[in-house]
Amino acid sequence: MKKLAEWVEEEIKRSPFLMESLKEGLINISALARKIQKEVEKNMGKPVQASAIIMAINRLPVQVGQKTESDLFRYISKLGDVRVRSNIVDYTFVQSGTIVHAQTSLLVRAAELPKSFHSFSQGVTETTILVDEQLENDLIQIFKNEKCIEKERDLTVLTFLLPSENRVLYGFYYFILREFAWNGINLVEIISTSNEFTLVVATKDLDTSFKVLSSLRKG
Repeated sequence: MKKLAEWVEEEIKRSPFLMESLKEGLINISALARKIQKEVEKNMGKPVQASAIIMAINRLPVQVGQKTESDLFRYISKLGDVRVRSNIVDYTFVQSGTIVHAQTSLLVRAAELPKSFHSFSQGVTETTILVDEQLENDLIQIFKNEKCIEKERDLTVLTFLLPSENRVLYGFYYFILREFAWNGINLVEIISTSNEFTLVVATKDLDTSFKVLSSLRKG
């Protein structure tokens, strides 16, 4: 039969990054004990005092959660060079029955400018298009009959080429996004494909973004 400490450890392990926050002193242990108390009592089949759960949390071995963290550090160290594209503009249009035709026309124009940059993100009610300044005038002309609801300039695109194991290692996106948030960097857009991860930031945040990435790679 499992002991209290084992049940508590099992609950903590349900959230791999909870232990990380505990080690850094970012979690209120009393509040956490109360949060998991009912589940621990259910598993043990009897009432358990919150104070006992607090003691069990404080006695958790340091190794709990470290494997996930070390896997992430090893993964991030394998990232290739970051590809940077500057002078990017971001347009968001209301979804319409004609917007696909406009996208097709823009793609045809982009094919004539092989060094240009473009990216489409289609949602349920809107479509966001990122282009460099080389394509902006074409976009304005081609989409002149579409309703633009948002526009942002002076952006930079950071694209990561991901190792193949990105499909099976969870937590990577959390790890990156957490560092950007903690450093006060606003992410204008996030674009993801199977083996690429792209962040769009304001150009004024570019230097800080590189510092964050350098820090992550060094573990």
